[in-house]
Amino acid sequence: MDIAKWTLIIGWIFVLIWIPFVIVSNRKTHPKALFILFFAEMWERFSYYGMRALLVLYMVKVLFAGSAGADIKALSIYGSYTAMVYLFPVIGGLIADKIFGFKKAIVMGGVLMMLGHFALAFEGSNTVFFLALALIIVGNSFFKPNISSYLGTFYEANDPRKDGAFTIFYMGVNIGAFLATLTCGYIGQEISWHYGFGLAGIGMALGVLVFLLSKKVFAGTGLRPQEITLKPARPLGLSWDAVVYIGTVIMVPLCALLLNQNELMSTLMLVISLGIVTYLLVEAVRNPDKVEGQRLLVVIVLFFFHAIFWALFEQAGGSLTLFAERNVNRSIGGGIIPSSLFTSFNPFYIMVLAPLFSWIWIKLRDTNKEPRTPMKFVLGLTFLASGFLVIVLGAKFFADANGLVPMAFLALLYLLVTIGELCLSPVGLSMITKLSPVKIVGFVMGAWFLSISLGNKLAGIIGTLTAGEAEGATLTAQQTLLNYTQTYLIWGVFVVGAFAVVLLLLTPKLNKWMHGIH
Repeated sequence: MDIAKWTLIIGWIFVLIWIPFVIVSNRKTHPKALFILFFAEMWERFSYYGMRALLVLYMVKVLFAGSAGADIKALSIYGSYTAMVYLFPVIGGLIADKIFGFKKAIVMGGVLMMLGHFALAFEGSNTVFFLALALIIVGNSFFKPNISSYLGTFYEANDPRKDGAFTIFYMGVNIGAFLATLTCGYIGQEISWHYGFGLAGIGMALGVLVFLLSKKVFAGTGLRPQEITLKPARPLGLSWDAVVYIGTVIMVPLCALLLNQNELMSTLMLVISLGIVTYLLVEAVRNPDKVEGQRLLVVIVLFFFHAIFWALFEQAGGSLTLFAERNVNRSIGGGIIPSSLFTSFNPFYIMVLAPLFSWIWIKLRDTNKEPRTPMKFVLGLTFLASGFLVIVLGAKFFADANGLVPMAFLALLYLLVTIGELCLSPVGLSMITKLSPVKIVGFVMGAWFLSISLGNKLAGIIGTLTAGEAEGATLTAQQTLLNYTQTYLIWGVFVVGAFAVVLLLLTPKLNKWMHGIH
């Protein structure tokens, strides 16, 4: 029995029933733009997560197969790649604010990402592989921050529907991720790695097409600024549009180079992060509007807790995928579930639970019992720590003689961290559109994705700790199990739990600085 194929078929049937239900049940509450952006982001995430489901496995099993330290190389590159995916949106957000406008930035980003995914579909040298990843990184910098910021423009700052809207939007993200991990994961592992990557490119093409065909819904919105106030007005005699295009061409080979320069990438990220956080801090302190300044301070404080959340959450695409490959009993009904398909647990849970969380936040708001944003972050960190505690306990008390843990524990881990994600991630996106000064909302959204970038880079570092002192392929299953569980106990349980306690203590002050924004 081909478990993966039947999971793929059932998953697509479920989504084809679930999406119309969500749209019909929410169409009277939210503007049409939400559902168009929902679809565009769904296909963009299909492309990203389809590729991500295969990336580490492909590097370990193909690109670096047989070389010393394949795990460490793959996880380091994965950390740098995902870090840059979320690092450069701060630039893309600024370009949309000052030059392109949301719509043009989104389309340009989508096209670049599509080209990157299609490049991965062709077998080639390592250089082609890294250039393809670089195209996706640069394209994402235009697409990712601006589609979220664009959605925020269709709601007032303190609109009670806003958190619910971003939760539904977030469900679109995860429907794409769910379908991608099932489809690209199956095709990549069972048929051809490059076919899996190519299918991700088709998903991105569909995302761009959905967006372009919705001109009537977006008429008069997301346009470029009426006047570009950047100085000089024509740098080197060029228009600012031309500067962006030239800069984009330069950034692609630069990003490809940085993927293989782990220490340089870490230093660069630290410098950029300090620079951007310092800039936001100066903006907050010097803002003549004290209320606006203190609201921006809340964003800066939560920036660091957000990064810690993603440092552990993003083990899903790295060490947890290898953990599933080596230390999870994947046998069921006489078949073996491909390890990449376990990453579909998280988006599946999001699809099912996101409408419930959207409804819960609105109902609690109606009775004045809804937790404020900082408290939702505390809940997110707490559930994340609980998830890693489950996998540690499962490994300690339920692993068999071969070092294999029942898959139920991995499923429960993904359930708990998903609940944590729903408490924190879509709420964070909504928060940025509510707390940011209007003139720099795209830049602040990009800075918010920078916190995810830091988390992803830290995720790569934490992931390498699970490889142990010897090459992963030479270790016994019991040894790899010990490496994974020790790392998860220290970082996933103790460190995340400590951050949750600290944030709980800071919550009253942060609530005060929000000045009525929920």
